[in-house]
Amino acid sequence: QVYLVESGGGVVQAGGSLRLSCAASGRTVSSSHSGYHMGWFRQAPGKEREFVAGIGWIGGTVSHADSVLGRFTISRDNAKNTVYLQMTSLKPEDTAIYYCAATLSTDWRIPQLKGSYDYWGQGTQVTVSS
Repeated sequence: QVYLVESGGGVVQAGGSLRLSCAASGRTVSSSHSGYHMGWFRQAPGKEREFVAGIGWIGGTVSHADSVLGRFTISRDNAKNTVYLQMTSLKPEDTAIYYCAATLSTDWRIPQLKGSYDYWGQGTQVTVSS
């Protein structure tokens, strides 16, 4: 079992920045042939939960959705079992609940489908005012 707790959400004006954190606990240890891909998703009112960014357990491979490319950056600190999402140049359309997710994998490909992730945090609200 893996437990995920997000923090860092809040209210910010358009053009501003926020950094989200996701602290993982439980069975988070990687081996030589498997480890946890970590992802950030978001869900706006009335919309589907969508992939924002992901980071792999091998070599720091990352993936970002086109809508956030160049503005958001995902990173991880394995020593602290924490994943971060640095968000800059925020727009009102970035307003959503942001969720951290984890999935155990044996390959390098970072999944972008929410159904591929086994563990989820409770979410943190990000509101961007215009």
